[in-house]
Amino acid sequence: MVSGEIPLVVCVSSDAVVRERLVRRLDDCGTVVICSDLSELRSILGPSAAERPTGQPSTPVTMGELSVDPAGHLVTWRGEPLSLTRLERELLARLVSPPIGLWTYERLFASVWGGAYLGDTAILHSAVKRLRRKLNALPDGPRVQTVRGVGYRLASPR
Repeated sequence: MVSGEIPLVVCVSSDAVVRERLVRRLDDCGTVVICSDLSELRSILGPSAAERPTGQPSTPVTMGELSVDPAGHLVTWRGEPLSLTRLERELLARLVSPPIGLWTYERLFASVWGGAYLGDTAILHSAVKRLRRKLNALPDGPRVQTVRGVGYRLASPR
């Protein structure tokens, strides 16, 4: 740290004990921002580039027999609605939106979660795992492919 600079420490934790312990330890360190979740942090910091619209589709998008209607919160396979959570629908909407290709972890975090990618992919992997499970149940349905260490893409089976 250069002389005269004041550090900024940001803590996001739902655990009040962790937040209190951090405040005590960093009392004279500089500016400390403590929030219980990311939405609280976003409200403090204001809108960022990651939270601005990222070209997410507003009209239905199709890939073969898969149709994703983000505005209507509806995903159908061969005309039948799929039971997906909001997060799964948003992930799928990004993966199927043009240009269809590789979505890096960073782009998915910014687009779906509205936040910065901090290197922890557990939440993303978990969401993709649940989406994959539902897509794998579809006969000849699309598949989420992993590009190790980079991101994901949606592919139609042969």
